[in-house]
Amino acid sequence: MKKDNVIQIKTYAFAIRIVNLYKYLTNEKREFVLSKQLLRSGTSVGANIEEALGGQSRKDFFAKLTIAYKEARESHYWIRLLKDTGYLNEKEFNGLINDIEEILKIIGSIQKTIRNS
Repeated sequence: MKKDNVIQIKTYAFAIRIVNLYKYLTNEKREFVLSKQLLRSGTSVGANIEEALGGQSRKDFFAKLTIAYKEARESHYWIRLLKDTGYLNEKEFNGLINDIEEILKIIGSIQKTIRNS
């Protein structure tokens, strides 16, 4: 992993948090459905960033980046739902929601830069 690729680093760190949260939710809270949805979307963000970085063309890069953005939006939804249904406390929620909102802003900014160039 490149040292200076902020979105790559942040999405990988987010994926680790999501995997650990999934383990906690399934083992401690016995929640299996919502946590699985978040596991899929939350780890997919970074996977799609990796695919974008290996894109064959600018169009391919943008398409994968768009998928990463959509997966981040979905993750945002599942995090809110887990909080509002009592599976996440305020502290857990705030950390995760801040991370995913930062990722969304970065991806959105990259998309805007590509569209405008």
